[in-house]
Amino acid sequence: MNTVTIDWSCIDTWKTSAKNTMWCVIGCSIGDFGTILFFQLSKISFPILGIMTLAIINGLITSIILETFILIRQNFSFINAVKTATGMSLISMISMEIMMNLTDYLLTGGAILTWWVVPIMLIVGFLTPWPYNYWRLKKFGKTCH
Repeated sequence: MNTVTIDWSCIDTWKTSAKNTMWCVIGCSIGDFGTILFFQLSKISFPILGIMTLAIINGLITSIILETFILIRQNFSFINAVKTATGMSLISMISMEIMMNLTDYLLTGGAILTWWVVPIMLIVGFLTPWPYNYWRLKKFGKTCH
């Protein structure tokens, strides 16, 4: 069995993986926060777990849309951009989404956006997949942006 040793001290890789992770946070948070805010403002009676599940799904969708747009701007064809965006690390996006929503749940009781919880959710959402994105970039040389 081949064991790959990863150098965790590469500043350039940390910077690149931080940029990639930030784009993912932006894309995911648009759908996630938009869903939570919709239910919060409309006061539609819906279970918290249901709202958070929809928020995660919508976050994944908006992240893929944003990634597709970014890749098209980098001269990818539409089809290749969609394939690349949907093929990027779902582990990273799902872990980000789950931790952002878990943070919301633990701090507010769930599906509630406040001025103080949003920055905490974004920080947790960024920090959760960042080391994984670094590792993925180092191991496979794969980046989405």
